[in-house]
Amino acid sequence: MTTPRSVALERLAYTLAAPVLAVAPNLCPDSPVNQVVQLAGAAGIGGWFLAARSDEPGAGRKILRWSPLVLAAAVDVAAGHTTGFGPYGLDGLLAAGWAAAGYLVMPFSRHTRRHHRPALAAPAPQLAPTQAPEPSPAAPDDGADQLTRDARMLWEQAGMPGRTHIVKATRHPGQRHDMTLLLRASETGRPITGLSEAVVAAPFGVHSSDVVLAEVAIQPGRQGGPGWMEARITPDANARRRTKPTAQERWTDRVAGPKGGAPGSELVHKTRDDERQVTFYRARMADSTDTPRIDLPKVCRALGLPEDDSCVFVLIDGSEFLISAFDTPPLSAIFPATRELLTPDAKGMYVCGFTITGQPVKTMVYQHDKNAPAHGLTLGVSRSGKTQFFAIHMAAQSLAGQVVWLSTVRKDEKTTVLGKYIDRQGSNALWMARQLRAAKALCEIRAEMPWPHDGQPHDYKPGDTRCPYRQLNVYADEFMTAAQDGDFGEFIQKDGEDLTVTGLKYGIGFNPAGQSPFAHNGFSTEMKDNLRQNSRPVIFNMGSPGATRKAVEGTMENAYDVPTIPARYSRSEGSAIERAIRGEADPENGVSTGGVAIIVLDNGRAVLMRSLYADFDTDLSELFPSEVNRLTDYEIAELDKRGLWFDWNEPVRPGEFWPEPDEDDESRSRQRGGGGKDGGGRGSKGGGRRTEPQVASPRQALEAIKSLTDA
Repeated sequence: MTTPRSVALERLAYTLAAPVLAVAPNLCPDSPVNQVVQLAGAAGIGGWFLAARSDEPGAGRKILRWSPLVLAAAVDVAAGHTTGFGPYGLDGLLAAGWAAAGYLVMPFSRHTRRHHRPALAAPAPQLAPTQAPEPSPAAPDDGADQLTRDARMLWEQAGMPGRTHIVKATRHPGQRHDMTLLLRASETGRPITGLSEAVVAAPFGVHSSDVVLAEVAIQPGRQGGPGWMEARITPDANARRRTKPTAQERWTDRVAGPKGGAPGSELVHKTRDDERQVTFYRARMADSTDTPRIDLPKVCRALGLPEDDSCVFVLIDGSEFLISAFDTPPLSAIFPATRELLTPDAKGMYVCGFTITGQPVKTMVYQHDKNAPAHGLTLGVSRSGKTQFFAIHMAAQSLAGQVVWLSTVRKDEKTTVLGKYIDRQGSNALWMARQLRAAKALCEIRAEMPWPHDGQPHDYKPGDTRCPYRQLNVYADEFMTAAQDGDFGEFIQKDGEDLTVTGLKYGIGFNPAGQSPFAHNGFSTEMKDNLRQNSRPVIFNMGSPGATRKAVEGTMENAYDVPTIPARYSRSEGSAIERAIRGEADPENGVSTGGVAIIVLDNGRAVLMRSLYADFDTDLSELFPSEVNRLTDYEIAELDKRGLWFDWNEPVRPGEFWPEPDEDDESRSRQRGGGGKDGGGRGSKGGGRRTEPQVASPRQALEAIKSLTDA
């Protein structure tokens, strides 16, 4: 058999190069021959690397083809590091072995012949003509690539699932097994039916979860519609997705599903703010007409976030929402109140706190858009931060040049301190009743008070320099408790309701505070509606998340999503199950939520905020103006004419709240009582109570029930 010319030339090259590899490193170590050989070996190593990284078939043949250059460089380096020709002529033996290996294997000439083409140029033997086979309907001769032909073969072996044909198979970049199949119905005009993920997965030996079927959009130059379908087979991508999912994939798989924490949503982006130590997940509904339905604990579990440490919050805006995951509870920070923050702007707005995202929250000392004063509604249990909020709100009103009165049911340290910086302050139900009665009378006085520019009375206009009087803000702390007082509750409730309805025309704002906004605790529906429409209600902790949510919804026209204020902010440490197994106590690392409140903005949206902190242990004069704002002399004189301007801590004056009883009407005297020592009641406790008759029989009990007049 004649030896091919390429084989002969390659053998000759090995024979001539072997002596050079053995002699050159020993005679001339710095010879360019050695450098050329070593550079060729480096090129061979590069060829190995590219062949190993390639997804195309024939990687082994390519590696073998580059091996002579790499081995030649190895022989050259070995010969250069031995003394002389080495022991037993090692350099010559290595060179001879290299030449013999190449002489027998012949990687360049033999392995460069593809498709088994004959080595000689001799004419190929003539084969007997045979009948040409009919083309298979699964693999028409349309010039398809090798991947498409292989896929068609597997598809035909599976029996043409769904009576479909593979038009094209496209491999995904960087993947060995992932590809997309473009399918069409075998019969023109017939829609594809009976095709499922399992039917497509079976011919290719993958799991049905690794197959996704999708419709084919109509494109220029290609049909679409029901007769076409796209099948994405992604076993490699799904394996990575299960072990190392991206943020988008984790959201799609665990959050946006029908059983996820935010079904029907899609993640817009995930960002990290290292300075504020917070991670933001911005998402939106796939259908912009849908309303987000968010189960925050379920979302936290899906994203691997702690769900019970008060570090994760959600903000909803239409069809979009933002989930903020903080490293530490953000509302445990303290924001000191300053005069700069508390000074109202031209529209009567000042900063009263900050949200979880660091945004300032503003409230108003008057309503610029309504050209009227502003009421106020502050709710919360004891030690929740109501009085702290009173301090900053009073400071802002005082900085705006307004007059402030404060009444409470019981005396305490903070309200006494505030009394130094405001016009009037008192601490019992009688004082509150007198305060409201004087404010109500002041409405009548201001209704007839002439303005200097034209001598005619006018309604109050905030910021109008021509107005002859200042805005008055009447505070009633624990208003619901005072409204249930046995002696003065009826006066407090009635005058408070009248002041809420009529006070805005005459520059008087009413600011009740307490622990309930409902009618059975002192609020009438009319009063609550006026407070809600003319203020920004502030609700602190009401004792439990459910009670807080109920109180917030009671101050809103429509129930929006209400944030949660827990009793304490606590970080979850370790596993509660492990602590239960070991019998260990839970860690006590709670942080008080005092000062954290929900403010209801003008659009009805409830926002969680941390109110500014006024330190009562320091001098509050830095927050208040140097001079206390007071009523005008004209107003004081008119109140004095009506017998309403005096020391409101005095005991009840005769005939002040009810007509004095006649000497013959002892029953009314017993019922009404007299003035108490502390001015807080109509008389002594015993004198103000009804003497209950002794009941010894059912008839006497029935007569006693009939005799009740105020049951």
